[in-house]
Amino acid sequence: MLATDFTLDHDEHTTRPFFFAQTKLPLSWPSLPAILPHRIRRKLRHARAEIRARQSPTTSIASLHTSINPADTLRALRRHRWRAHDAQYLLLAAVGIFNLCVIQTPGPTTKTFLTSLLLTGLALPLTNQLLLPALPVLAWLTFFYSCQFLPATHRPQIWVRLLPALENMLYGANLSALLSAHKSTPLDLLAWLPYGAIHYASPVVVSAITFLFGPPGTLPVWARIFGYMCLTGVVIQLCFPCAPPWYENKYGLAPANYSIHGEAAGLAAIDRLLGNDFYTAKFAASPVVFGAFPSLHSAWATLEMLFMSSLFPRWRPAFVFYLLWLWWSTMYLSHHYAVDLVAGSLISGIAYFIARGTVLPRVQAGKTFRWDYEFVEFGEAPEDCPEDHPEALNGYDGAAYHYRSERDLDEYPLPLDSLRGDCDEWTLGSSSCMSGSSRAASVGLRSPVVEDWDGETLGSGSEGEEQQRYHKI
Repeated sequence: MLATDFTLDHDEHTTRPFFFAQTKLPLSWPSLPAILPHRIRRKLRHARAEIRARQSPTTSIASLHTSINPADTLRALRRHRWRAHDAQYLLLAAVGIFNLCVIQTPGPTTKTFLTSLLLTGLALPLTNQLLLPALPVLAWLTFFYSCQFLPATHRPQIWVRLLPALENMLYGANLSALLSAHKSTPLDLLAWLPYGAIHYASPVVVSAITFLFGPPGTLPVWARIFGYMCLTGVVIQLCFPCAPPWYENKYGLAPANYSIHGEAAGLAAIDRLLGNDFYTAKFAASPVVFGAFPSLHSAWATLEMLFMSSLFPRWRPAFVFYLLWLWWSTMYLSHHYAVDLVAGSLISGIAYFIARGTVLPRVQAGKTFRWDYEFVEFGEAPEDCPEDHPEALNGYDGAAYHYRSERDLDEYPLPLDSLRGDCDEWTLGSSSCMSGSSRAASVGLRSPVVEDWDGETLGSGSEGEEQQRYHKI
């Protein structure tokens, strides 16, 4: 007979197997590779020790969930206060059901398996903190893939002459035709780098940077804005199909139809140079062939430029240069008109500045890593408070919330109703994610015991009830 370890549940005075009591993964720092030089390993150990020292053992706002118990998710869901912004999940569910109905391959078995895998991930606290903000991105990817299965009889007419006419009306010439008139191998490579290489890896790089160097809550905001921006762009491309410059170069202004496959255009030179047909086959199988307006390449680059500039203001000229570099490459490769680029950037700019004034955490001076933050501020900074006074503005109802750390208590005494809550990195970055200092216990604040569905942690006792009255989104 196999021996089973038992632990005593002090709350119910009952015994239960150890494997039922273990609800968290034993996450630990990975060991450093022995192949690294001793000096580098010593520096890495020192940096790791500093990160550990910044984290609070009980209520660090930079900590992540490690629980794998679905009961924690159900408890948080029951305590969640449903609000208007939760309607986004209904929208995402509708998009998901539409995609499952339209997509023909893979078959029902594979679709059922993937759906069950997603629901299982949402049920575990360890994974739902990643999947919840990533849902808009997944909805965009599946919706973009499903566009190829829509019958041509249900699609609108394709606009062929509109974009060239707007180009000449707004700029006096076809900028794409002018920039692509003279071709050379060095220029092909220079245009390929941002459009065909850096572009596809940049969202992953920006996500990692926002997680490490941004305030806690920045990464979920970035993921949601990115996903909804791309989803909006594909919807516009589907409802308002426009021919790209390569179509004009190949077919002139003749009417287009949905039987025409996509073209790699200027990227075909890269295939010839590398001796393969990677880009030729990729663009020929594109689900949205006539998706010139708006340019998602421009939308990606603009959103990345805005987020990176907010984290590293000194490097803003470099980020703007990358945006202009990508603009030139898209027109040089005959994939977009200038009006497409402006439309894509406009969509990203609107989404970013709305988020910055409502739910995007503010970068604080003197903070380098996410572990340096003892409190988080949201929205635009009020003009009538001192620069070093941590005060944030709620972006939904206009009510001001005061955030303080222990070092501010003597200089800026605040009433008891300014108690802060705690939230994890994957929360949307709502105005309710008020976080306490890592030394909050010394000033009478409480440790978190209740978690909301969005990952927010509420207090207990009289102070917890006081804060729950201010727990709004």
